[in-house]
Amino acid sequence: MNERQDTPATDTRSSTSDVLLETVRRFAAESRARSGGEMPVSLDSSLEKDLGLDSLGRVELLMRVERAFGVSLPEHLLASAETPRDLLRSVLAASPATAAAAAMPRREMPERVESEPSAALTLTEALDWHVRAHPQRTHIILLDETGNETPITYAELRDSAAEIAAGLLERGLQPGQSVALMLPTGRDYFRCFFGVLLAGGVPVPIYPPARPSQIEDHLRRHAGILSNALAAMLITVPEAKAVARLLQAQVETLHAVVTADELTVAGQQVLDYALQPGQVALLQYTSGSTANPKGVALTHANLLANIRAMGQAAQVGSTDVFVSWLPLYHDMGLIGAWLGSLYYAMTLVVMSPLTFLARPERWLWAIHKYRGTFSASPNFGYELCMRKIPDEALEGLDLSGWRWAFNGAEPVSPDTLANFAQRFERYGLRREALAPVYGLAECSVGLAFPPPLRGPLVDRIKRDSFTRSGRAEPAADEETDALRFVACGRPLPGHQIRIVDATGREVSERVEGRLEFKGPSTTSGYFRNPEQNRLLFHEEWLDSGDYAYFAEGDVYLTGRAKDIVIRAGRNIYPHELEEAVGNLAGMRKGCVAVFGSQDPVSGTERLVVMAETRETDKQKREELRGRINALTLDMLGMPADDIVLAPMHGVLKTSSGKIRRTACRELYEKGAAPERAVWWQVVRLVWAGLLPELRRGIRVAADLLYAAYVWSLFWVMAPLTWLAAALLPRPALSWDASGIMARLYARLTGTPLAVGGLENLPAMPCVIAANHASYLDGIVMVAALPIEGRQYGFVAKKELLNKFLPRVFLRHIGTDFVERFDPQRGAADVQLVAASLRAGHSPVFFPEGTFDRKPGLLPFRMGAFVVASEAGVPVVPVVIRGTRSMLRSGHWFPRRGAISVTLCAPIHPDGNDWAAAIRLRDATRVEILRLCGEPDLASGEKTPVQAR
Repeated sequence: MNERQDTPATDTRSSTSDVLLETVRRFAAESRARSGGEMPVSLDSSLEKDLGLDSLGRVELLMRVERAFGVSLPEHLLASAETPRDLLRSVLAASPATAAAAAMPRREMPERVESEPSAALTLTEALDWHVRAHPQRTHIILLDETGNETPITYAELRDSAAEIAAGLLERGLQPGQSVALMLPTGRDYFRCFFGVLLAGGVPVPIYPPARPSQIEDHLRRHAGILSNALAAMLITVPEAKAVARLLQAQVETLHAVVTADELTVAGQQVLDYALQPGQVALLQYTSGSTANPKGVALTHANLLANIRAMGQAAQVGSTDVFVSWLPLYHDMGLIGAWLGSLYYAMTLVVMSPLTFLARPERWLWAIHKYRGTFSASPNFGYELCMRKIPDEALEGLDLSGWRWAFNGAEPVSPDTLANFAQRFERYGLRREALAPVYGLAECSVGLAFPPPLRGPLVDRIKRDSFTRSGRAEPAADEETDALRFVACGRPLPGHQIRIVDATGREVSERVEGRLEFKGPSTTSGYFRNPEQNRLLFHEEWLDSGDYAYFAEGDVYLTGRAKDIVIRAGRNIYPHELEEAVGNLAGMRKGCVAVFGSQDPVSGTERLVVMAETRETDKQKREELRGRINALTLDMLGMPADDIVLAPMHGVLKTSSGKIRRTACRELYEKGAAPERAVWWQVVRLVWAGLLPELRRGIRVAADLLYAAYVWSLFWVMAPLTWLAAALLPRPALSWDASGIMARLYARLTGTPLAVGGLENLPAMPCVIAANHASYLDGIVMVAALPIEGRQYGFVAKKELLNKFLPRVFLRHIGTDFVERFDPQRGAADVQLVAASLRAGHSPVFFPEGTFDRKPGLLPFRMGAFVVASEAGVPVVPVVIRGTRSMLRSGHWFPRRGAISVTLCAPIHPDGNDWAAAIRLRDATRVEILRLCGEPDLASGEKTPVQAR
């Protein structure tokens, strides 16, 4: 009886294993990594070692197995499965697959919180503020692989963190000591992070092992990080306990490897350490699997400044919901998603990265269900959604509430943005929600955001001009070989970005250089790494290691400095060629590295393309090389020096999937004896390697000579201009003479000056209000405004009366001097200017009152508009463009550039009281902001109209 009952089960198991092995065998045949006949596959074959499957290969295999059997497999299988036998066990125990429910119930929006912890000086103070204000408010909704949720309130987080802190103190943790967190996304991570802070320690997040079988190797690779961080303890998963002795032998300071449960002291309260804003709150390692780890030291003040700046730029509110699958060891997931949500009382809906990789539709359905307004992903996440989610899995999906779809942490593809917007538009996604952003760990996380709901901007530029000279000249529509770069936004409030050349001097707009930054979010340096700190800091600025250019206030990232290949005097940007090669049939998409390698004989830099392929046939591999060479020649105008067709995993990547170009180059130079393309090497010139340095030297010398010429000419012409103004009998004549000299100066320095809208100048006296960007603006206004029967004059600060040379010159061209700091005298000065206006004088105001080196329109002062309202005369807005990049605030090194001056239509006051003056100010500011091509820097104000 028993035998007869067992037979069907045995037959079913045998049949299931046959189908499974056939599914695995077919997929392995497509993904084979070695030459030779058919790949043998058994139930005990290693998915990684025998079949060569990486994480994305496992995702694809699991999807095929699910389709073959019509089941839903647990997502932890993505990490835990080692062999087909593991898959078989899960298939036999699996439940039938269920389609995504179109009628999935949606959550209500969270309740609004009227304030935020603006007085908090540390992360723990911010948490305590929320515990006092609304202890039972849901802070985190933790989703497991089945979609079940575990809510965590502010009070629960604080209490559980206190229990962890008590356990740390019991085990002897001292204030300021580092504690490494090697934990997956889950409740333990959240409570351990704050537990370390409450105990006075410094959390050090490191990524957990993907599979249990890799724990020992994984921890060996992290030994460098733990040693550099002087980690006193490691909090990890129970499976890692077995290698504690190994790590403690390698890391001298490590005295305990523990789990979260072992640390928990239930009900225990700890006395809070008096944490200071300047204390390190986080060590964020940007690399560390090599002998030289870089741990970014971030203080409480750094993190809070960054969170507040991002919140201001994104207009965050407590009714917002952030849906995240980003790993918590990564700064975008840790700071941008979690700590930002904690500060602003946003609900954080978080799932494991494995959940997203296994079923990316779960991310989108979580945005639907919880009415997510914020979410973020690197570019590959958006690509995965387009490639892996079938239409039937999206029926009923509603993404209309998604307001910020951040795209960052890796190069942003213009095609990905366009394709994602096009596919998901039918599900309510607004294209304007797509927000490419820029940030780096050295600035906490965020550095540049676009304006809200602007949508992505893509800049098409001339390829040859950019690769040869670094000038980003806009390309015509018919230029099919144009390069495309995506705007990554504008500096966050309180932060600054500049683009500098090889000598450290700031370059003009639309000129590529190294991106440097500063602000309250920036790190004090890498922990215990003086060598890297010397490279990081350039006086008060930090070197990002990225190349970029500015255009109309937006920063466009062009590549990592260490990744750009310079060959035959041209800059080659790896990402574009890598993407194109990866799209060739037979190549593995996302598994291509383009890098430069120095030729030991000639000293020139050689262009190397390393690409993974599944192809093993010798003839077909040669055809692939030919297609790659043809593509390289077509895109770059030159072939590759070497093409390496690598097996699976031959192209090295980081834990987050980024191509490790430097590591690939090191591997290539260490030993490979690559095959080389021959036909063109005969004509390669030895001096080609000297050409880039020669061109850079010529550019630097030309810039120095130009600056010297500009200042020499100034010191020749300025005394003559001053003398003419002082001797001429009327201010109008002095202004006219100064204008002639200013226009001559522009012509002699090779500075194009375009003036438009002169027809908008009324015949009657008026107030002229111009934006202020540079020391050059006064000269430009004198050059641009024609006399033609009018009389102009600047309104200047009264302090200039104390200086002989400017006092004489400014008085003779009709300047009115006003008091800036004494309100009573300032009010009298306004009446003086108004009287001058009524006498036929047209005053020229710079209503910002000052200017800054960073692009942007500052708040306007009221003087010009009070004068115009009381006198009943119109205001003519004037927009000056180009002067800021030619001569910035605080710098005296002039740059080449072009200047334009646009006079807008007059704006008439609608009354003579204070309210009318405010309306006149606002209307003038809107008009200038519309045309100046720079962001709005007025604190707390939205940009009324974006420049187009």
